[in-house]
Amino acid sequence: MERKNLLVSVGSRSQNVHFFVASCLLAVVSWYTTEQGMGLYLPSWLSLFSSIGVQSALVFVAWRIGVTKSKRGVLIVVLTITAAVSVSFSYVNLYTWFSARERPAQVQRQLYDTIHAATDKTEQLVTAAISEGQKHVLALEDMASAEKKHGHMSEGMDADPYLAVIREAVGREAQALGSANRGRGEGVNYLAFTRYTRLARQSVDRMTEAERSLTAFRAQTKPFEASDKQLRDFRQVYDAVPWNDVEQALHTQRFEKPALPNFGDFVDHAASGQEDLLLAFKDLFERPTGRHVFAFTLATFLDLIVSLLAYAAGPVLFGNSEKRWFAAGATLDALDSQIFVRDFLRKLMPDPRGVARV
Repeated sequence: MERKNLLVSVGSRSQNVHFFVASCLLAVVSWYTTEQGMGLYLPSWLSLFSSIGVQSALVFVAWRIGVTKSKRGVLIVVLTITAAVSVSFSYVNLYTWFSARERPAQVQRQLYDTIHAATDKTEQLVTAAISEGQKHVLALEDMASAEKKHGHMSEGMDADPYLAVIREAVGREAQALGSANRGRGEGVNYLAFTRYTRLARQSVDRMTEAERSLTAFRAQTKPFEASDKQLRDFRQVYDAVPWNDVEQALHTQRFEKPALPNFGDFVDHAASGQEDLLLAFKDLFERPTGRHVFAFTLATFLDLIVSLLAYAAGPVLFGNSEKRWFAAGATLDALDSQIFVRDFLRKLMPDPRGVARV
């Protein structure tokens, strides 16, 4: 019974060849994805040799771990490093394949929403500034009329900061020209108030034109336009807004303009393979989606299965079939002195199934 079990075990060791073949096939797949991922970042010849070296190290180190009993710690460290490199570039390649069509549309929609949010805030500020500017125009017209009839309008106080500044400016201008030009009538003060009224009206006209441009921009934008076009059109409208007029009309203590979207956050088409690599890992850690997780899981699965199969097939590479048969024959000789298997096997060769043949 022991002899039968021993022969069966010796023959079953040849079954590890199947693990060896499977690990080689999957290693080719993993090598291809790694090479394609490296090709996005490195020259073609360098990515070819680097990927072959990384994948060979991954497979042979896993095979070595399966048979050796010493220095396994060093081998495990080497296996971990090579697996990390292989998984990283395989993930980048798979992610680039999966997101070739989906990611641009997704990024463009996100940019569209961001731009519309900034447009809404800008339009609200401009509308509020126009309302305040119209009030300022009416107030300045009244001041000019009152200055013409009664005079001394520059000497009064005003609760509105914008109008208060104008009163002070008119008063300083009158003082500079002397008291002879002060008083009612079409004097210096009246002309100054009239001039500031025209300036305020021009400011309102500029803000009204900017509001119309924002409305037209909102109607023309589309969510599937290229990111650079969306940003370029929005920047053109955004820069046309008279922000100084808006800030003066609102006269708030802390005036904040809407922030412009950063193009680096909404890149729909990478300019190079290096940028593909950076975007893949940036999205994985900052905005992970099912596509990122699936690509990373598949890349990890390939190298994990390759390592496990190579680990299981490790004994196949150490010692040919004849040596294993001789070792088995020596074991049988030790069990029964009447059996001379070892001498007989020197004349035989094992077939692929582990059975001896002359």
